Amino acid sequence: MYINFWYPVARSEDVKSDAPFRTELLGLRFVAFRDSQGQAHVLHDVCIHRGGSLGKGWVRDDSVVCPYHGWRFGGDGRCNLIPTLPDEAPPARAKVDSYPVQEKYGIVFAFLGDLPEDERPPLYQIEEYDDPGWRANRLTVFEVPAFYERSMENGLDPSHNEFVHPAQGSPIISANLRKKPLEVENVSWGSRFLVRFEHEAQAMESKALGDERTVVTQATAGSGHVGPNQMQTWIRFSETSAFHQYFFEAPIDDMRTRIFFVNMRSFLLEPEHDDRIGRVNLVVAQEDIDILAELDPVQTPDSNTKEVLVPSDRAVVVYREWLKQFDDKGWRIDFDTLKARRGKSAFAIPSPARRTSKNWVIEPVPLQPA
Repeated sequence: MYINFWYPVARSEDVKSDAPFRTELLGLRFVAFRDSQGQAHVLHDVCIHRGGSLGKGWVRDDSVVCPYHGWRFGGDGRCNLIPTLPDEAPPARAKVDSYPVQEKYGIVFAFLGDLPEDERPPLYQIEEYDDPGWRANRLTVFEVPAFYERSMENGLDPSHNEFVHPAQGSPIISANLRKKPLEVENVSWGSRFLVRFEHEAQAMESKALGDERTVVTQATAGSGHVGPNQMQTWIRFSETSAFHQYFFEAPIDDMRTRIFFVNMRSFLLEPEHDDRIGRVNLVVAQEDIDILAELDPVQTPDSNTKEVLVPSDRAVVVYREWLKQFDDKGWRIDFDTLKARRGKSAFAIPSPARRTSKNWVIEPVPLQPA
């Protein structure tokens, strides 16, 4: 798990101005709330007074209030009221980490890291999201009892579809592609690939739609990633029918992942088709979950020599090469140390404010050496 990337925190509808929303990411707690202008804020969920959970408190006067002693923290993370010192300004050390926020696709995202804005890896942009020729299914959020890297690698693995996804018609990779390594293209902060399936698109589209529409062209599908936790899948059944699927993955800890799933389609644009297509998508997702939940080891091996990889795993190998680049930047959380010290110390993902101000109470999360 890494600092310095955008992570989905909550559905927009779950972040309110009358009550805080509490969640867990990267093994740590966070709280989200809205101010009176509707702006979403994401803070570290530990009060620096006596360790209370801000997420268990309430929202008042554009601030989240600790339920233990009533200390209030604004959207910038600074304490603006200590009830036992009502006539004094809170000390400079009375602050918690506040993270940059973007709100898109019905999701509140937070940049969990301390990089300045011009150095941050991007949040993936769904270019067709507001295109009238496309329709977004309702945002779906679900949890997977698996490590997020395993989930990401599953989406970057075209050869598993034949065996795992009868709900998609068990598509088979082109015989020609079986004879050579998968062609993977590097892009900014990630990679992508496209493959053709020998299987007629009829079976894939019929399964996806729940009907028997006839499509005789072959299907193409591809996947890509940006950073360690944003994955894209493109499935084209015909010239006029396609799914574009976007998975924004939130590692809860080293064994669980929460996935925010945005499914776009270029056909059957009427709202009455949403439920039917959504149900099929969840069936496909469950097929993956059933496999991922049983993987051993739970986490991705620390060396490719601990698995027998083949040419069709090329996209997985490239993804791991990108992770190595993030390791070399010193962005990987030392989760073993974090777990060992949990209970004795509180930790926070360092926010950008730590680059310009000192005297922070909560320790920064331990990181593996670059």
